[in-house]
Amino acid sequence: MKKRTGTALITGASTGIGRELAWCFARGGFDVVLVARDREKLKKVAATLQQKFGVRATILVKDLSRPAAPQKIFEELQRAEIEIDVLVNNAGFGVFGALAESDIETTMQMLNLNINALTHLTRLFVPPMIERAKGRVLNVASTAAFQPGPLMAVYYASKSYVLSFSEALSNELENSGVTATCLCPGPTKSEFQNRAQKTNSKLFENSMMSAAQVAREGYAATMRGQVLVITGRSNIIWAFFTRLLPRSLAPKIVRRIQDTKTSAG
Repeated sequence: MKKRTGTALITGASTGIGRELAWCFARGGFDVVLVARDREKLKKVAATLQQKFGVRATILVKDLSRPAAPQKIFEELQRAEIEIDVLVNNAGFGVFGALAESDIETTMQMLNLNINALTHLTRLFVPPMIERAKGRVLNVASTAAFQPGPLMAVYYASKSYVLSFSEALSNELENSGVTATCLCPGPTKSEFQNRAQKTNSKLFENSMMSAAQVAREGYAATMRGQVLVITGRSNIIWAFFTRLLPRSLAPKIVRRIQDTKTSAG
């Protein structure tokens, strides 16, 4: 059994990038607290990590789109006397389609999850890290954070918030012993496309990184205390190229990329 490194709390840990991040932290000797809505999937991930890496894996079945969930997570871990050394805010989802035609309840759930829960969890778990002068935060954003995204307007805007928040937080935490990292992957092979109802978008025609590749880069950057990591050379180029575009042009380009094959003819 590896020497215990600490405990990492990972949201959205049942599938995709979150599950792969859980593997990375467990491989690195961290006990893990796995948060998601699907109990059975969490149990399978936890059992595998415990068996393979000899770490302690705790599961918390919570829906982070519900406003009370972050406080409940914090209180449950306090009662269990589990200190969190690394907070991984990975949970999030997107919905494809024009805002005017979107389901308002789903849209508000997305905002609650992508922005409110991430902010709330960070506010709860960072102060104890500062007191111990040791800790790390990893917020998972997206290359969507670098430009407006017609047909996924709210999702893109939510990821812009995560990027801005993370960079500002990193500055606030300087010399505290605590670091904040923002992971910005491009299109990734995961369940995201299915939930977003976006499997036939041009955005997913090109080669995508695997969730495992993205997670490994995010984990390494977090352990280095790196502020920002964009996965994939083409994604790095695109993210910074969009900053040079006229404000009126960027949405038009993204709109064309976002359009489905059928609507694009």
